[in-house]
Amino acid sequence: MHTDTERCVRAVQSKDARFDGWFFTAVLTTGIYCRPSCPVVPPKPGNMTFYPSAAACQQAGFRACKRCRPDTSPGSPEWNRRADLTARAMRLIADGVVDREGVPGLAARLGYSTRQVERQLLAELGAGPLALARAQRAQTARLLIETTPLPMADIAFAAGFSSIRTFNDTVREVYALSPSELRTRAPRNRPATTAPGALSLRLPFRAPLNPDNLFGHLAATAVPGVEEWKDGAYRRTLRLPYGHGIVA
Repeated sequence: MHTDTERCVRAVQSKDARFDGWFFTAVLTTGIYCRPSCPVVPPKPGNMTFYPSAAACQQAGFRACKRCRPDTSPGSPEWNRRADLTARAMRLIADGVVDREGVPGLAARLGYSTRQVERQLLAELGAGPLALARAQRAQTARLLIETTPLPMADIAFAAGFSSIRTFNDTVREVYALSPSELRTRAPRNRPATTAPGALSLRLPFRAPLNPDNLFGHLAATAVPGVEEWKDGAYRRTLRLPYGHGIVA
């Protein structure tokens, strides 16, 4: 969609949140990139350029807008519906496969060569698997920095960074702020961790969302031994790369 300039400009000028995640707007005069629904005054059409992913914006040298936080917008819903190479790759990258197994591991899971995967992602998303995984790590790090009291070292490795130095450099490059500055600027109403080993997170979602219908469906279709609806809360077990967990 990012190639349809006229349509993208109209979406930005109308601040249409339905297009968040479908494309990203980079502003040539400021060097930042935004989501289509950014609340600031839209730039002139001649100062806009459009990218299919946050990773492509970052790779082109643009920084995330501090107002609309485009890196936190849910990705294109196409990745959840489609079954082609790009969609499967995006789901695996979001699951951390590149961080754990590298690009060769991603390609092996997809059944393609490394070159084919890189070429396809670059053609459709404007960034290769390493850049996409880097953007994913940066977004995960920001989420943990702003919504948890975890130490920075723990956040660095939980987000998939190989070293604290790489973590610091990436956060500074993507957000133009250090990790500690991000935490200082974060809202003060961070959810408190209630038990050892537990984390409370604030996750983005795509509007409109009807929680009653959503949780009603989850409760009605819960798999015994895996999912449960109890005391007004939904819980399910997860099989994670380094053990098991419970999400509620």
